[in-house]
Amino acid sequence: MNEEFRLNIEALAKEYNRQAAQLREAYGKLSELAVTAESRDRMVSVTVGPRGQVQNIRLDPRVYRKLSPSELARAIMEQIGAATGRVAGQTKELMAPFMPEGIPLEDVFGEGASIESFLPQPVKPPQEGEKKRG
Repeated sequence: MNEEFRLNIEALAKEYNRQAAQLREAYGKLSELAVTAESRDRMVSVTVGPRGQVQNIRLDPRVYRKLSPSELARAIMEQIGAATGRVAGQTKELMAPFMPEGIPLEDVFGEGASIESFLPQPVKPPQEGEKKRG
């Protein structure tokens, strides 16, 4: 293998591995993401995880005296929507640097999608004197 070619391959492998490490770091931050939304009156708060799953609902004990069942249900749903929207925004922000131009995040990471399937494996540059397989 000629030296210039080997150096080019090593540089490409290094850049590829750098980008893969950045993607793994972003995914680590994404997997730890949790957002809490709270009503103005602080009677209802909802925490959702990175995929919008409800992780916690907190209700002030006074809420039962102030809100009817339908108002309470609406207040809970509003906070779920607010928290889910913020999670979606933060997800887009974290993943935007890795998305090809013109492809919406939702098309790649829709419901049930996992970034694990998109993570590249590290590339090992060929060693000098190593024979090409094939």
